[in-house]
This record gives sequence, C-alpha cells and structure tokens, in this order.
Amino acid sequence: MGVLKDARAIAFVLSRDVASLKPFYAEVLGLPLIAEDAFASTFDLGGGTTLRLTAVESHVPAPHTVLGWHVEDLDGALDRLEAAGHRGEVYEGFGQDARGIWTNPVGGARIVWFKDPEGNVLSLTQFG
Repeated sequence: MGVLKDARAIAFVLSRDVASLKPFYAEVLGLPLIAEDAFASTFDLGGGTTLRLTAVESHVPAPHTVLGWHVEDLDGALDRLEAAGHRGEVYEGFGQDARGIWTNPVGGARIVWFKDPEGNVLSLTQFG
C-alpha cells in the first residue's frame, strides 16, 4: 500500500512567459496541448502523465535538468532538435562529444541536455 501507488504524475516546468514558451513545447517537441487556463498550459506527455507549463513571474531557470525523456533513437531526436534550431548543451570537463552527447561509462546510456527558449534544462536519454 502506498498513498500514490495508483496516482498519475503531473510534471511542472516553470516559465516567466507561458504564451511565448508554449510553441516550443507544442511545435518543436510535438507535445499535444490538452488544456489552458490563466496559470498554465497543460500538455500530454503520454502514459497518463501531463506537463503543466506554469506561469511564475519571477522564475529563474535551474542549472540542472527539470524534465527528460527516454528515446529509442537519440541521434535521430537530436537531428530533429538541431533542424529546429536547438543544440545540445556542452558542459566543460564532462566528456561529451561535439554534439553534446555524454555516454555513461557504466551501462552505456547516452544523454544529451538542451534548453528550452527560456533556459530550462531538458534531456533525452537512450539506454544502452
């Protein structure tokens, strides 16, 4: 028994300007918009999980990942992001390749981090 055993998760990404950031999540990432109100735009992340892009006037993006996805083809997903004008982030001393992909030496997962237009750090992971 657990309080949340049968609950569905809701993810939150904060934004100073939801209206300006919404097209990135809807058009670039391709997330279906399922609801809007004065405080947030809500997207379907699949599997019963939703994302609320939530208005916070004083929001300052965190320096760490706030949301990530498991993908089957990291290179293909990164190709599509780059075609839309978004590149992988390269962090000094982290051992990433030129595109920003880091390969975990234990288990072989490949990860790339990228930012939404407001600076929130997102990630894509392909498990080895």
